[in-house]
Amino acid sequence: MAHFDVSGLQAAADQLGEQGIDVVRLGYADIIGTDRGRDVLVNRFPRTVSSGVAFCRSVFGTTPRGGVVDIEGGLSAGLPDILAFPDITTLLPIPWEPGVAHCIADMYNPDGTPAEESPRQVLRTVVAKFAELDMVPIVGPELEFYLLEESKESPSGWRRYGEGTGNVYVSGLKGDPENVLLDSLRKLGDYGIEVISANHEFSSGQFEINLWHGPALDAADRAHRFKHAVKELALHEGRLATFMPKPFNDEGGSGYHLHFSMWSTDRKTPLFDDPEGPHGLSKLARHAVAGILAHAPALAAVANPTINSYKRFGPDTLAPWLVDWGMDNRSAMVRIPPERGSASRMELRLGDASANSYLAIAGMLAGALLGIRDELEPPEPLVGYGYDPSRSDQLPQTLGEALDAYEADTDFAAVLGEPFTKAFLTYKRDEIERFNHWITDWEFHEYTYHL
Repeated sequence: MAHFDVSGLQAAADQLGEQGIDVVRLGYADIIGTDRGRDVLVNRFPRTVSSGVAFCRSVFGTTPRGGVVDIEGGLSAGLPDILAFPDITTLLPIPWEPGVAHCIADMYNPDGTPAEESPRQVLRTVVAKFAELDMVPIVGPELEFYLLEESKESPSGWRRYGEGTGNVYVSGLKGDPENVLLDSLRKLGDYGIEVISANHEFSSGQFEINLWHGPALDAADRAHRFKHAVKELALHEGRLATFMPKPFNDEGGSGYHLHFSMWSTDRKTPLFDDPEGPHGLSKLARHAVAGILAHAPALAAVANPTINSYKRFGPDTLAPWLVDWGMDNRSAMVRIPPERGSASRMELRLGDASANSYLAIAGMLAGALLGIRDELEPPEPLVGYGYDPSRSDQLPQTLGEALDAYEADTDFAAVLGEPFTKAFLTYKRDEIERFNHWITDWEFHEYTYHL
């Protein structure tokens, strides 16, 4: 039976009570990044959570439509429990939910060992491998999403909010006629997740909100909360926010870009910077870039984890299509921004908005770690506009190809861990199988009239 450190629980409950908070929402990320959780009364908080809060392990493998995928230790094992224990350092009041605070939970097996299929645990394990090398990975997430409003005329029941052409990077009512983005930015700013800026993106109803950079696990925690918060705020207004990679045929997709730098353990020395190195980058930076390129096909499986993800890729999309890197080049998969010194970093542009924040960051760091371990060197950087497959290898073009690449890349899979890898591949192959048996609208419109 698990025995957790309960020494801080009563003090946390007392502090919450002083703030007028009477409910703790204990949440954790499942495989697809949904925040699963339970509301706990503060006046019963220490007693309720002291031995962990039990959830069915198969919740990790629950599909968006409510199906249960038989991950290892789940359905076939009789649907046993897993335990959630609060990380009280993550307690944050929710500004739009008076009297409620959110707390991220770590997941454990009943014997007290960490649940290795937990996405947060996967990232924690990868970060620990950098700590052994006296390195601290720093990550800055950038997420795009669409905001939709109800429509009786639309077949889906939803239409893009604020429809209009050419509202790229505009602010104010022109692209946001009801100031929804401005209101959300302010509320998110009060949440304590280090939201810093927001803008209208390329497509109608598409927005981007940026988060300040920080240590990898902290950045993932904040990005996970951000996605859940954006959807909650939209629901409060009767709208739908979606991080689906490409929800429309006639508009672009939504990306998840990750700015990534490396620092010494005292956070005083930027390890990717070297004024004497090629392009002002250190050997460590070049090894990290090369590792991400070398393991990009496997990385795509966690950075682009849905069937829909691969409809976002392609020439002239500003989404990557090839495995390449470039200096301040937004058509490359890995972009090196022009700043150097303490701002030396790379921008991984591979991911899409559907990615689980913990897994996308863990996958990026796994590739970098392997590149550093193997002292890999990248090819010459891309010059000019990309999307020429004669110059670089293509990324996987389907989720199935990405999963095959992940399974074949045993070094990459080993960094993320066997228990997680088994659960992830089982879950995602079930997703493909379900899709392959589903009759789509495209098939109906393509075949019914002439066939």
